Amino acid sequence: MKPDQVFRAPGGLYEILVRGELYYVDPAVTVVIMGRMFDVRTREDLSQKRLDSALKVDFKSLPLDRAVKIVRGNGSRVLVTFEDPNCPYCKRLWQNMQQLSNVTIYTFLYPILSPDSQEKSKAIWCSKERGAAWEEYMVQGKTPAAAATDCKTPLEQNLALGRDFGINGTPTIIFADGTRGAGAMPMEALEQRLAAAPKK
Repeated sequence: MKPDQVFRAPGGLYEILVRGELYYVDPAVTVVIMGRMFDVRTREDLSQKRLDSALKVDFKSLPLDRAVKIVRGNGSRVLVTFEDPNCPYCKRLWQNMQQLSNVTIYTFLYPILSPDSQEKSKAIWCSKERGAAWEEYMVQGKTPAAAATDCKTPLEQNLALGRDFGINGTPTIIFADGTRGAGAMPMEALEQRLAAAPKK
């Protein structure tokens, strides 16, 4: 595997970032270590600290016109998600996000789980009301009508963007300060991260 980034790590090791995953190697690269590195004195997760820094996204550079947009209330708070319609954790995240107010949510359809994910993503993108179609499917399980064959989608571009960002799983959440979250984050954690990030 070709490293995306290499950093010096404590203990004479090097941190190797490959497709969003962090590995540790000795200077001669005779061993590879998978796992987390902690500072014994402070108990700080050094691996997470490195990932947060290395994987930070320039939020303003995101091509938001390729995402499904949902606005609630005044939409002043903003977040981006990369999601697969067949992902159970994505559905749980949407259940949690039902309580969010005054937020704009941009969802990049990121069909990585199955060929059926591609079909559902295309149907949602090609719906007359994309936001409503996405939310109805994720929250109520209402499958959208099949897309017309001539409907163009940004799905391949979204997949390339996600690979560039090292996104290997869904849901991946990007906050306005460029930091990430993953999985079905509970409401309290979402509120904390939104409060810490800049508003529109």
